[in-house]
Parts: sequence; structure tokens; C-alpha cells
Amino acid sequence: MNLADIVIVLCNPAESGNIGAVCRAMKNMELSCLRIVGKRSDYDGETVKTRAVHSYDVWENAEFYSDLESAVNDCAFAAGTTRRHGQKRKGFYLLPEEFAQKVFSLPSPAGAVCKARAAAVFGNERTGLTDEELNLCSAAVTIPANPAEGSLNLSHAVQIIAYELYRKALPAQCTYEPVPLGRLKQTVAVVADSLQRIGFFTLAGRKDAERFWLSVFARAGLSETEASRIEKIFVKAAVLALKKRE
Repeated sequence: MNLADIVIVLCNPAESGNIGAVCRAMKNMELSCLRIVGKRSDYDGETVKTRAVHSYDVWENAEFYSDLESAVNDCAFAAGTTRRHGQKRKGFYLLPEEFAQKVFSLPSPAGAVCKARAAAVFGNERTGLTDEELNLCSAAVTIPANPAEGSLNLSHAVQIIAYELYRKALPAQCTYEPVPLGRLKQTVAVVADSLQRIGFFTLAGRKDAERFWLSVFARAGLSETEASRIEKIFVKAAVLALKKRE
């Protein structure tokens, strides 16, 4: 699964400007496949273009469908976004990050004919997805928000879902590698030796202090550079303290 396999589906959007904002939100997150339940002629292309800015090509390449069932027919997984609950609606709701996890766990066989394998479905700005529309989806997704004012602008909702999808598509990145416990014990020993040189352990036990520092350093997940820096600070502090006593 990759970002090119994901479609954003808008069910009967009311405002041309909102469609343009959706196009921009999509392109920000490298999503390019937009499907709209409705007719292109129902919307003002110039208004869409104004709000889309440099993402107008998403609108130009958008596909239009007469109903939601047709729009998601080739998708292996489709999730409808909603904040409403009810007896006729889904029994459980995914969070945006859980939806992204589910999408990227789907297989993407080589040479697959259909380009769109997963869909995020958004309802009309005023009414949201109907019970019938939501039931055409594989699952429901909800965006946590203030219960007193939980209805998001259409493009804002798309942006949140698109961000989670984009983030999930990024390769795992680690800017540093935490040092193992064995290395941390060396740092703890340097710290304890430095404190012992200035007589600190006449007031406190060294073993207790070592356990304390090891726990703190382990929770912090120190890098090699950080561990070395801490060692140098304590060694230098001990030297300066001893010089002052001379």
C-alpha cells in the first residue's frame, strides 16, 4: 500500500471553496486521487481554483460518481468519517491513526489492476454521512474534538486524516540511537567517581546514588554524545571544586 493507492471521497459536498481547500490539503500530504459523489457542473471551477492554489490539478483529475457505492466499489477498504453515534451506525470507531495503520496493513500486490485500494469518505458539510452512506463503508473513523463543538470544517477533517496517512507512509526515522544499559553504567560510574572525589558520599550512600542516576539516564534514553557530555561535565565540576579547596 502506498499513497497513490488511497482515494479521498467527498459525498455531495456543498461548497466549491471547500473542495478547493480539500485539494490543497490532499496535495500537502501527497494524495492525488479525489472522487466526488455529484456532478462537476454543480461546482464553480474558479472558486475551487482560488482555494486550491497550486493544487488545482487534483480538481482537474477528480472523478465523479452518481452514488457512493460506485465511488468505493473498487476499494478493498473504505472508512467513513463521522462524529455521530446511533443504533444504525457503526458499532465501533477508529481513530485517525488507527485508520492509517489499517490502510497500510493492507496488501498491495504487484501488478494490481485497481489503483485505488483504500478510501477515506467524507460527508456533506451540513449533514455529514447518512446512516445509509456510512453502512456502505467498511469502518467508521472519528476525529476526537470538543464535544460541545465537534464538527470540523470539511478540509480540516481531510487534512487530519491525510496527515496520519502521510505520516504512516514515511519511512521509519531515528535521529539517534539510545545507548544500552551497559554503556549507561559507565556514565553512572564517572558521575559517582566525580561526586566521591569531592566528598559527596559522606552524606549519601554511593549505591543509592548510582541506582538513582541509572534510572534517570535510562528513562531519558541518552545518546552517546549526551552520555559523553554528562561525563565531561561531572569530571570538570569535580576538578573545579577541588581547586577551590586548595
